[in-house]
Amino acid sequence: MYHYQVIKNRRTLLERAEKFISDVYFTDCNLRGRLYGSSCPVESLSSFLTPKRIPFSEAEKQTFQLAKVGDSFGPTWWTCWFKVSLCIPEAWKGKEVHFLWESDGEGMVWRDGQPVQGLTKEGQKTSYVLTESLTDEEPHSLCLYVELACNGLFGAGQGSMIAPPDPDRKYSLQRAELVIFNRGVDDLLVDFEMLVDIVKLLGENDQRGFQALFTANEMVNVCDVTDPNSFLAARKLAKKFFSQKNGESQHVVHAMGHCHIDTAWLWPYEETIRKCARSWVTAIRLMEKNADFIFTCSQAQQLEWVKQWYPGLYSQIQHFASRGQFVPVGGTWVEMDGNLPSGESMVRQFLEGQRFFLKEFGRYCTEFWLPDTFGYSAQLPQIMQGCGITRFLTQKLSWNLINKFPHSTFFWEGLDGSQVLTHFPPGDSYEMKCKVEDLLNSVRNNKDKGRANHSAVLFGYGDGGGGPTQRMLQRLERVRDTDGLPRVQMSSPDQLFSALEADSTLLCTWTGELFLELHNGSYTTQAQIKKGNRQCETLLHDIEVVSSLAVSRNPSFQYPADRLHKLWRLLLLNQFHDVIPGTCIEMVVQDALKYYQEIRSAGAELLQEACRSLLAEKGVPEGKEGSPSLALNTLPWERSEVIQLPGGAAEPTLALVKVPSVGIAAVTESIEPDCPVSVSTQADGTVVMENGILRVIVDKAGRVASICLVNSNREAIAGGCFGNQFVMFDDVPLYWDAWDVMDYHLQTRKPVSGVIRPVEVVHSGGLRGSVKFSLRISEKSSISQELVLDARCPYVKFHTEVDWQESHKFLKVEFPLRVRSPNATYEIQFGHLQRPTHWNTSWDWARFEVWGHKWADLSEHGFGVALLNDCKYGYSVHRNTLTLSLLRAPKSPDATADMGQHQFTYAVMPHTGSFQEAAVIQSAYNLNFPLRLLPKETGSPQTGSWSAFSLSSSAIILETIKQAEDRKDALVLRMFESHGSSASAMLCSSLPLKEALFCDLLERPDATRPAPITASGISLTFTPFQIVSLLVILK
Repeated sequence: MYHYQVIKNRRTLLERAEKFISDVYFTDCNLRGRLYGSSCPVESLSSFLTPKRIPFSEAEKQTFQLAKVGDSFGPTWWTCWFKVSLCIPEAWKGKEVHFLWESDGEGMVWRDGQPVQGLTKEGQKTSYVLTESLTDEEPHSLCLYVELACNGLFGAGQGSMIAPPDPDRKYSLQRAELVIFNRGVDDLLVDFEMLVDIVKLLGENDQRGFQALFTANEMVNVCDVTDPNSFLAARKLAKKFFSQKNGESQHVVHAMGHCHIDTAWLWPYEETIRKCARSWVTAIRLMEKNADFIFTCSQAQQLEWVKQWYPGLYSQIQHFASRGQFVPVGGTWVEMDGNLPSGESMVRQFLEGQRFFLKEFGRYCTEFWLPDTFGYSAQLPQIMQGCGITRFLTQKLSWNLINKFPHSTFFWEGLDGSQVLTHFPPGDSYEMKCKVEDLLNSVRNNKDKGRANHSAVLFGYGDGGGGPTQRMLQRLERVRDTDGLPRVQMSSPDQLFSALEADSTLLCTWTGELFLELHNGSYTTQAQIKKGNRQCETLLHDIEVVSSLAVSRNPSFQYPADRLHKLWRLLLLNQFHDVIPGTCIEMVVQDALKYYQEIRSAGAELLQEACRSLLAEKGVPEGKEGSPSLALNTLPWERSEVIQLPGGAAEPTLALVKVPSVGIAAVTESIEPDCPVSVSTQADGTVVMENGILRVIVDKAGRVASICLVNSNREAIAGGCFGNQFVMFDDVPLYWDAWDVMDYHLQTRKPVSGVIRPVEVVHSGGLRGSVKFSLRISEKSSISQELVLDARCPYVKFHTEVDWQESHKFLKVEFPLRVRSPNATYEIQFGHLQRPTHWNTSWDWARFEVWGHKWADLSEHGFGVALLNDCKYGYSVHRNTLTLSLLRAPKSPDATADMGQHQFTYAVMPHTGSFQEAAVIQSAYNLNFPLRLLPKETGSPQTGSWSAFSLSSSAIILETIKQAEDRKDALVLRMFESHGSSASAMLCSSLPLKEALFCDLLERPDATRPAPITASGISLTFTPFQIVSLLVILK
């Protein structure tokens, strides 16, 4: 075709091509306006509303009322079922026919009683393909059902995405009709779209960009939108451009379908079940049409839900999994938070997840998949390795507010030295759309150029589900090997990591935690969820310990494996990365608290049953008449503590008891303390409490003027300062309300000073001394606190009650210390790590608010102070001030977050020597795992005490005792080295042990590594922070 010569102006030619495919401009004469041909309305449309999420079998039996396009339905979280009768015109023979559906709710098409297609306008899925070429043999009349959730892809936020849901929102049906879909037009639209994007993104200085521009312009010239026969010439021009290949050295992008579905977030758990079905059935349709399409899917819990609620769909998933197209990844029960769950909880995430994937899909996952959590513990590499995983994928650190993480592909080295190959997709997203920008970003943002020439592109709508679309696959097909762009191949995670492993000699190593410089308010938000998590982790630990002892000593006792699995799975579910951080809507919070209560209630029964069985066995001690008569210690060291005996007396009865390691002791008469607690009130109203270990001075306002170690006469509180100083901060982040606390909040510090009730003595000494007081935080909020010093206790406890009714405020408690150190130490999973107390660099001051578990410690040589807690996770240590974060008050996405009553305990423990030598670790466990009082049961009495397990080294923590998953005659003992040292230990047991083998965290025994049992016990060696699991066979 001859064209007059024109000046090839880049702007005019580019805009010409853009307008040619615009869905806004010139649709009467451009290509986009020809995407659909003839249309016809549905034959009939009827609906019914229900507040419940009901199965199809129930829905189809309901009474449907006449409905029409334009109708509204709702309110939020209800479901509207539509019955749609269709009749395809005979004249459409040979045409591709779609059922077009547009609504602002999330839809699922049901056909012949099975889900067949997800429909979500926000996820670019608005049609269900009825036929690709209508034939006489195909049914022309059919009946479909559409299940429409009254919520959007991202919930129902009122005014913004993360705002609390609008409970009264109505949803409308905007379109429901049959249309002819012009596949030739669609193919050309993809060609134009990719060419236009290449022009824009390669820019004016790139030769290849101008080639794309002139190709697109010539395609407009040859394309007559009214004549489909002209499309072929235009497509040939596009094909010629796209088929011009790259050189051998070009970067390779491994594209894999992905659909990140938050297990709960801006919608409740129940809606996630439907989100999974809508997303995955759509992925199955794409697999049927595209034989090379690979889709990755994590989170065993979600697959379990679909198996339960959509068995037909689940069978299809298993079929395509066997073909290698549906690829389970991750290995965990849910995509959990990477900071807050305990070490054992993280192990159980993998144990439950990996066993599910093995049972349902025939293999373990080899990649840990956690793209969207708020930081990553330094113990994760070792936990991964112990669960058969050597590879890790995430991208969340691309969200860092301050510092750019320096790598995309690297070896991540954990606390113990374990390494895993780690990949951050350089496109900085887990929901790319396969656009030219995504592909170019994967090259341009690659921080390991020259070291790694492969990267992942995870494509598909995510967070609220949706997943990949056919359009995304079409985009990839165009540019599989196109000069100017990276080479593209559809891959599985295994193919990606295998390619990275094959050329990994130049990769760098990152040692320690992967700290996200954002979302650090989530360590504190929704305090009741944090408390529920810690308490339920403790309860399940104790149930397993006592049940294991009972099953080893009482042949009639049945270990409650199934019931424990159910409770563990509830706990693991709540550790999802938008639930335990507290960054979810109120409905999710209510569900989470309900699950914690279910764990507490059912767990209390299991613990009682196990205790009853254990105490019924001969050989355990029995106390004197009266109940309770026994104290249970589930921790692996001897404990001497003051406990409160239940009774009806107005004044509680206290007793000092000594209980052996993992054992039971009779509570007879209280042990006399070496040094009783003394309490005295001074003339100025201050109170002095002393127990021979500590001397504590509390002023009238409840502030700690002094904490002194008696023997060394060493003061803990900095001169001229007060400890236990409550402080309030303004807490208004830039956007992510429940997630973020910003550095500038530190400039708004205001001490809490209003005294409601000054300090008064509660316990006057002996076994316990305590004082109580109340403070006014504001006109709406207050604090009541009791400071408790027990005999023989190396720390002072602060039992705290807060009535919290604030808005965008942050409550903390400070302890300025007479300690100087450049680093503070924080407990993490199976160990601890150090972080700086100074702000020398941007990497340092980005850690102005950090996370830890049961304790944090600030020490100089020979002396230090530890801050213990029973349910908090947020800390900050700057210079010499050790601060615990207590409560926040965000208003999105839950407007009621943290409002109400709170109870928690923290403790301060000064010590000489190192925190390891001072048993800070053990003290924090003691605070979180209180001695349990047991009722006396009938049996052969034996006064004294009984111990099941003990360890010769204080460095080794026996963290877990449980029945083995696959052997009823075996226990699993999980230990770890806690000091950061190489250590040897002798494990002793009074239980009848037959054999012991080392095993991994999935409880797979290593037959080549027996652990010989001698008269002295089992000899063990540990490297720093090493986790060791033993499989012990009972006689």
